[in-house]
Amino acid sequence: MKGDFFVKRSSTAFGAADILLPDNTDMSKWAVVACDQFTSQPEYWEDAANIVGDAPSALKLILPEAYLESDDSEKRIGDIRKTMDEYLAKGIFKEYKDSMIYIERTDSTGKVRRGLVGMIDLEQYDFRKGSTSPVRATEATVAERIPPRLKVRRGAALELPHIMILIDDPEKTVIEKIGAKKDSLEKLYDFTLMKNGGSIKGYLVSGNDIDLCDKALSDLGSRENFEKRYGIKDVPVLLYAMGDGNHSLATAKEYYEELKRENPGKDMSDHPARYALAEIVNLHSDALEFEAIHRILTEIDTDKLLSEMTAELGLTENVTDDMQSFEWVCGGVSKTYGISKPTSNLTVGSVQSFLDGYLKANGGKIDYIHGADVVKRLASAQGSAGILLPDMGKEELFPTVIKDGALPRKTFSMGHAEDKRYYVEARKIK
Repeated sequence: MKGDFFVKRSSTAFGAADILLPDNTDMSKWAVVACDQFTSQPEYWEDAANIVGDAPSALKLILPEAYLESDDSEKRIGDIRKTMDEYLAKGIFKEYKDSMIYIERTDSTGKVRRGLVGMIDLEQYDFRKGSTSPVRATEATVAERIPPRLKVRRGAALELPHIMILIDDPEKTVIEKIGAKKDSLEKLYDFTLMKNGGSIKGYLVSGNDIDLCDKALSDLGSRENFEKRYGIKDVPVLLYAMGDGNHSLATAKEYYEELKRENPGKDMSDHPARYALAEIVNLHSDALEFEAIHRILTEIDTDKLLSEMTAELGLTENVTDDMQSFEWVCGGVSKTYGISKPTSNLTVGSVQSFLDGYLKANGGKIDYIHGADVVKRLASAQGSAGILLPDMGKEELFPTVIKDGALPRKTFSMGHAEDKRYYVEARKIK
């Protein structure tokens, strides 16, 4: 399928793709978790490699970020490109033209996350600060993280998606409507995921069902529905908000823009790199939970930091229900502070904005930690402090991004590492 057909067919930025799936392959060895997980645990990836062995696998088509800065990263990237070409030449894949895939992912806790795999038009995506595009980043994009990832995508024959994009569909008019008729769809795969990843089923969505999805997405993203949903007017419509894989999609965008710069005057609207394979998920899925990401600060003067934060944000121990608040942990002591002079719509925004300025001026280090217990343990060390942040309500995401723009980096996490997207599908990008 060429890009111009896609543009004509889809009313929004998301639509059908020419999707590749491995044929006659052990899928439990094929599928592996997103490359940006377990970055500090190379042993996870070594174990995955042992499980895969000589079998065809997505593991051989991706570069786990645990190895992104390793001495042999260039060789790994070269091997990835070579393996992609070999898989295509050997006919490992079966292609499903002009299709989507409805998936049901049972996670490690037994909850089922439903989604639709298709492709996103990168012409309708802008990750830069202040973006008002239909597809938007939800967290600040760190520009320095793009070049190393660009090395992997540049020249690659295939892409495999770990991108998850959220839609705000409280009435469940899109994904769930397809799910209700899954018994009439062709089941493409049904298997257990390696290393405690749960299991996954995939169903082919094609023909008239594509049109139904497109109509539902178009209705969801209409200005009338947008203004009614958020109670605002004269603001650009936001239909697709990044959930996971922000830097992966930003890399795909930058690669496409690079191709356009290298081919001045050439019409690139049909180029397959204009699009990126992704899964859309309903924000209102019961299986989707937002968890706070806490901050640990080291190599700092804890008293000075707390004093300056108190002055700038108006910290008070007299916390009221309508205040932004957080827990300060230092030297084995915890205190809850309210913010009387917030600078953002969210607690994490007010806190992170202050920390960025403070650390730039005074030095010190910051890390981002999921578990509160880990933060408390690390904060007991000399010159260290922890900030425990409240969970962000899912219902806050779209209104906050619409009002404030992209959230501070590491604002929220969607589930545990093993519950992130596994690579199953692929698509040609050259």
